[in-house]
Amino acid sequence: MTPRPHSIAAIVAATAALLALSGCAATGAEPAPAGELVEGGTITYAHQQEPACVFGGWIEQAYLSYNVLDSLVSLDADHEVVPWLAESWSVSDDGLQWTFELKPDVKFTDGSDLTAEVVAYNFDHWVNQGGNSTAFAWLGGYYESATAVDDLTVQVDLSSPYPRLADNLTQGYFGIQSQQALETRSDEENCASPIGSGAFVVDHWDRGQEIVLTRNDEYTSPPANAEHTGPAYVDEIVWKFVADATTRVAALKSGEVDAIYDVPAVQWDATGDAGFELLKYVTPGRPQQLTFNTAQGVFTDEKVRQAFAYAIDREEIVESIGRGVIPYEGNGGVSQTTPGYSQKAADWYSQDVDKAAELLDEAGWTGEDSDGTRTKDGEPLQVTLPYFAGSIINADGASILQGVQEQAAKSGFKVDLIPVPQAEAFAGAYSQPDERDIYPGYWTAVTSGILHINWGAGAGGEPNNWNASFTDYPELQAIILAANSEPDVDAQNALYEQAQEYIAEHALAIGVYDRLSTLAVSPGLQGVWQENAQGGPTFYDAHFVQ
Repeated sequence: MTPRPHSIAAIVAATAALLALSGCAATGAEPAPAGELVEGGTITYAHQQEPACVFGGWIEQAYLSYNVLDSLVSLDADHEVVPWLAESWSVSDDGLQWTFELKPDVKFTDGSDLTAEVVAYNFDHWVNQGGNSTAFAWLGGYYESATAVDDLTVQVDLSSPYPRLADNLTQGYFGIQSQQALETRSDEENCASPIGSGAFVVDHWDRGQEIVLTRNDEYTSPPANAEHTGPAYVDEIVWKFVADATTRVAALKSGEVDAIYDVPAVQWDATGDAGFELLKYVTPGRPQQLTFNTAQGVFTDEKVRQAFAYAIDREEIVESIGRGVIPYEGNGGVSQTTPGYSQKAADWYSQDVDKAAELLDEAGWTGEDSDGTRTKDGEPLQVTLPYFAGSIINADGASILQGVQEQAAKSGFKVDLIPVPQAEAFAGAYSQPDERDIYPGYWTAVTSGILHINWGAGAGGEPNNWNASFTDYPELQAIILAANSEPDVDAQNALYEQAQEYIAEHALAIGVYDRLSTLAVSPGLQGVWQENAQGGPTFYDAHFVQ
């Protein structure tokens, strides 16, 4: 086990001295040895955010639950769906019926059995939003029912063909829980310590500090892309919540922790040079982008949206802040690692301040106040850009948005950049059309089907609350729906690309950078990998060496 001579509190005090922003490395570990595997031990891991529950609809919850709950299927490094709790699956010719054959003799950690009835119960739980709203977002509009054909065969019936259903089920939002636990335990118990069949179980949670996961000694059901079978190698994981990125790096370098999440770009090279293993996963799905409120405000005018896009050298800002670690992303629909990505959409806008000025003139913003802000009928070209600081947008992302603010000002946009604390963000702050003009944020996915969630129309008279533009676009929505049900992958991707190009042409959203999942791991800890659906840290194969 890695020695831990200092406390996190002591490291906080020493952070400035250990890691100046110059990126100089502290005296670090030696390169990873090819040593002998050590059974047991405790991994101390420092994560940046603490979710409300272990299981839920936010990626931070998916990272945790992936280590506790098994899913039906997993995604391998080649983006292929492989078995997990489901040994095999098939789809009917009309695409409306999926059949999953389950592994036999799998037990949840409360002693109950994994059966087809339990899996069917989980599907209903998700779409009733008892599980999480993100699972509902993926299945809503497609899922009809799930039934147990026999003890180990579950049938899922759909209202429309959904050929990428299995791909979507690889995300951590679809972990299978014990039906017995869901029916007999309180919501708080299932929130804090969901019962799965996974490699680890929740031992206890010290809110605000850490959550401790202990090994499931009876574990029998790893995914097909795992590196071994049987129980995990280590005894437990102490999953600490350390919000400050520089403190996390300092804790790693001092030996206080064995692995950390979210390595700042300014410290990336120095951390690798100090002998720590660096892992980087570019998240597929919606990138960190800017979606314009097209329901009300100045961005109802397409020319103003296009002017904003031309006003900014997004690539220069990202390269400056990201130091080659954070990838620039021009596509406002999906990130470059997403199947069905359109490079044409990504290249639609590059900085052209003369074009921006011309478009603003055409839109009637011909005046200018003493600060250089464009005006129209005496009103300034002022827009509100709130961002969820420390949750959806990390410190590097906040710096990138400041660069956007500064460059937009040179073309006459006054951008009110407002950091919103996590508690306020999740309570609904700045979620209404009259509260913001631009929405920055991401949404992880494994397919371009994320476009349906981000741009789909509402149903049953209710708006789509995940559509940050607050506007329905029937032509765009029709393209996305056609893509979602197209069985031919090439034809499906062509439709997704068409949808991204519609978003770019009308400047509904512009990309800024791709969301990353990054890890730094001590050389004495090996076998840590990032799961391939969302890039979360996976500790099932992790082990110490000597």
